[in-house]
Order: sequence, then structure tokens, then C-alpha cells
Amino acid sequence: MSFPTPRRLGYRLNLVGMISAAVALTWAVIAVIAPWLTPYGPGEVVDFDYFGPISEQFWLGSDYLGRDMLSRILVGTRYTVGISLAAVLIACFTGVVLGMTAAVIGGWYDTILSRFLDALTSIPSKLFGLVVVAGIGSSIPVLIGVLAVIYTPGAYRFARALSVNINTMEYVTAARARGERTLYLIRHEILPNITGPVLADMGLRFVFIVLLLSGLSFLGLGVQPPNSDWGSLVRENIGALSFGAPAVIMPSIAIATLTISVNLLIDNLPVKIRDRSE
Repeated sequence: MSFPTPRRLGYRLNLVGMISAAVALTWAVIAVIAPWLTPYGPGEVVDFDYFGPISEQFWLGSDYLGRDMLSRILVGTRYTVGISLAAVLIACFTGVVLGMTAAVIGGWYDTILSRFLDALTSIPSKLFGLVVVAGIGSSIPVLIGVLAVIYTPGAYRFARALSVNINTMEYVTAARARGERTLYLIRHEILPNITGPVLADMGLRFVFIVLLLSGLSFLGLGVQPPNSDWGSLVRENIGALSFGAPAVIMPSIAIATLTISVNLLIDNLPVKIRDRSE
């Protein structure tokens, strides 16, 4: 019994894309099963030699309190990936729905919504995050909400630009002539034709959110103790860069591998192979 390969299905998979997908998927799986992978509790002091070196017992060394860095990075994956994924899903869902609706309805609705989100876009994202989190406090729901608000305008502008082009097509005009309502046009005519670019845009925004979340955590306004994400792990141990480098470098490598792999995956998405008979 043979299974269909990507080439049989009509897609050519790039080697770089496959490797990037494997790395990104590995981090996603770790985020789900992290508690079952950690050799020690993430808050447990297991090494009396703080900033201990890499050894057979501590594969990534220990931090400033003697806690196992491997365990803390694995558990931190849940916060970095989980918060970023929740924020990008909310941002892209809201932005895409508003963008498609504005393109179909047009008129004053489109004008008012576009100007409001343009004004929100003009505020620097990191400054906006710092002000809001510093003002109302840092918690996981607040971080998700702030990150979603920051990246909703960009998702809206992207989806609206695509939807405006689709909205001028003849099949959309024919659907309007049949008397189809706005919801039908959005669900059956516009959304299926912008799904691919929207998913690629979502991947890029996920990378931006991971970097912004890590930046906020590095400044002390992200995930708060006793919990920690990768950015806060770097902040906690930054003072030991000269003599306890693994505690700083390892979470930095985690951030780099996740963001670079998602970027490369988007750049090397499967390409449809043209039929030679065409």
C-alpha cells in the first residue's frame, strides 16, 4: 500500500522549507508536552553552583539561583509560543473580518474604520505595549490583548487590500446581481481567494509578536515570576553573560530558532507544480 507523496499531490517541497517546518513543529509540540519533558521542576533549585556549566546532569547549565536551564526553557516555550499564537489568532481573525467587511460594504464604514486603525498604527508598537502594560499591570490576558491590538491594524490593511481587488472581479459582481448578501460574499467569494496570502501574513505577524513579547519580557513588563518566557530568562541571567553565558545564550538561541524557522517556512512555502500538458 503506497501513500501519496507531496509530488504526487502536485506540490514541490523545498528542503529548506521542510527543515524549517520540522523546527517550528518541534517547538509547537514542546509547548504542548513541556511538563512531561522537564528533568526537574522549573522552579526547583537543583544546583548549588549558581550559573553552573553545561554538564551531563545539567545539559544547558543552571541559572542565577541554581535552577536547571533546560527545564526552564522547555516550560518557557509554553508561554512564548502560547501567548504569541493566541495573540496572532485574535489579531488576524479580527483584522481579516473587518478588512473583508470594509471592502464589501465600503462608504462611510470603510472610511471611518480605516482612519481609526491608521491612527492606531501610527503609535509605535513597543511604546504602546510599554504604556499599557505599565499602566494596568502585566498578566497573560493583558499581554495577549495588547499584542492583539497592536497587530490588528496591519492584518486589517493587508486583508482589506486583498479584498478590494477580489471585490472588483466579475464573479463577485455576478453574485451581487443575484442578490447575495454581504455575509455570502465574504464567506463564499472573498475569503476562499485570500486564504493563502492571509496565512502567510499570519506567520510573519507571529514572528513579530514573538519578538515584541520577548522584548517586553526583557524589559520586565512581560511574563512575570514565578512564570517565565524566553525573554524573561534572558533578562534574569543577563548579568552573568561573561561567566555564565549558557544561561543567557540558550534562551536567545530558542528565540532565534523559532523566529528564523517560521520566516524560512513562509519564504519556502510549497509551490504548485504546473501540469506539463498546460
